[in-house]
Amino acid sequence: MSAIDVDFDFQKEAGLDRAGVQRDSDKYSPTLQEYHRILWSKPLPSGKMFELTKISDNRLYHRSELGEFYLSSDRAIATFSSWVKMKHVIDQIPAKELEDFIRLTDTIGGIVIWPSNKINGFQTINGARGFNRQIVDRLDLTIECIRRFYLGEASPLYETFVRYSDFFQLFDDFKGYIDFFLLQDYVTEDYTSVKIAEPFDDFRSTPIPKTVDEYLSYMNMTSELIKLRNQRTDNYVTARRI
Repeated sequence: MSAIDVDFDFQKEAGLDRAGVQRDSDKYSPTLQEYHRILWSKPLPSGKMFELTKISDNRLYHRSELGEFYLSSDRAIATFSSWVKMKHVIDQIPAKELEDFIRLTDTIGGIVIWPSNKINGFQTINGARGFNRQIVDRLDLTIECIRRFYLGEASPLYETFVRYSDFFQLFDDFKGYIDFFLLQDYVTEDYTSVKIAEPFDDFRSTPIPKTVDEYLSYMNMTSELIKLRNQRTDNYVTARRI
């Protein structure tokens, strides 16, 4: 049996706090931390080993001639389901479809890792993704920013990525990054374009679905990409006999 269950419920494992509020699985799911350690402890495009160890505050750590890196989990898919400004749209989405979408985003296919150390007091990548109104926590748009970063092109996250350039240098180029983190289904076969869900107008406005049709289109495409990454992850661990 594989050491990675792509359907594992990290949120259920994280449980509730004393006030009965759902705790963040990025911080409180030991299984999620272990999955990240297993999946991303592997050779880099250079052939050098990127070995990760768990540290006490639910982060991952690497230190070698490559550098020193503190990394943490990020449930990377925005569902907008709790946004007050989205209530008029969310209330019109069939409850079961919305529940299934939210549940899917909490599987390993919808979760990534980023450097977790703040640099000069600025936001981490995780924080910048969430607070930047041109990204609003969307993974597809974050990946588009990463593509542009490797090309030296401007994007809403360019300055944030510059601060963590040592992390991105580990993967040599955009293809190296995508292949390492099993994100191939988010890009075209030649790696020149990112598959971006609507709405998107090249970062000119906030990419939040404004209608039921826009939300359903975003939800359906995003769900498909998560499922494909889960399948790719399952194939990967099977091939490696993890």
